[in-house]
Amino acid sequence: MSVGLGLPIGDPAQLLTWARRADATPFTTLALLDRLVYANPEPLITLATLAGATSRVRLQTEVLLAPLHHTPLLAKQAATLDLLSGGRFTLGIGIGGRDDDYLAAGVDIRTRGRRLDGQMAELRRLWSGEPFGEDVGPIGPAPARPGGPEVLFGGFVPAVVERVARWGDGFLGAGLPAPHMDRMFRDVEAAWSRAGRTGRPRLLAQVNVALGPEPVIDRARREIRAYYGPENSYTDHIVNGMLTTRTGIRDAVAAFQAIGADEIMLYCWSPDPSQVDRLAEAAFTDRP
Repeated sequence: MSVGLGLPIGDPAQLLTWARRADATPFTTLALLDRLVYANPEPLITLATLAGATSRVRLQTEVLLAPLHHTPLLAKQAATLDLLSGGRFTLGIGIGGRDDDYLAAGVDIRTRGRRLDGQMAELRRLWSGEPFGEDVGPIGPAPARPGGPEVLFGGFVPAVVERVARWGDGFLGAGLPAPHMDRMFRDVEAAWSRAGRTGRPRLLAQVNVALGPEPVIDRARREIRAYYGPENSYTDHIVNGMLTTRTGIRDAVAAFQAIGADEIMLYCWSPDPSQVDRLAEAAFTDRP
């Protein structure tokens, strides 16, 4: 099983340092979240910058809120990033659920699921080189990966499972312990089989992490609490579920490997670049 690294959003100026350090470790992927009404860096622009600072590690949105984006422009941006990174880009997609993001984008939050389904049909068509419309030609460039970059869907509702089977290459689950994620993974595999897809879907799990002395952990907790919002009922659960010990991280890696995860993403909430080495030691020491 591969282990990826989720990038913190608390100090965007440090992300080049994070990327260069991670590129020299066994981490397989660098991932970045997406919000509109928040102080996080825009993920596609940031990952394009990090692609130029790295040579090996993959770049992934985790997850891009696709309904907030203009679909033809998103098709062009994703194809460009896939091409310039040498095929190292994975487009993780979700719909989110925050009213303010949708209000700022001028998109009706109540239609986000239907909008995403329509977007996926259009993205796949544009990435294959078809014209945009009757009087409009194709939108290039062609992505490095034929048919478009790898696409993962994140979420917990049945519609996500069906989207993976119809449009995606895999599933990304976050915030669930391994026994609950096991059921999601099996549902995705079953839907994939029902859809007549060949091969198997990629299965990814995400856990929130931070390692170090108490001030480092305290800041990470503040960052994650601010992101999810003190007004949300589940925020305490997410904050308290963050893994803050090497043993906890190693146990999580082993648990998700046991249920068939292809990759586990360690999403770090401390902006200190020394986290790269701390987390690499925790994740890879004594692994076969």
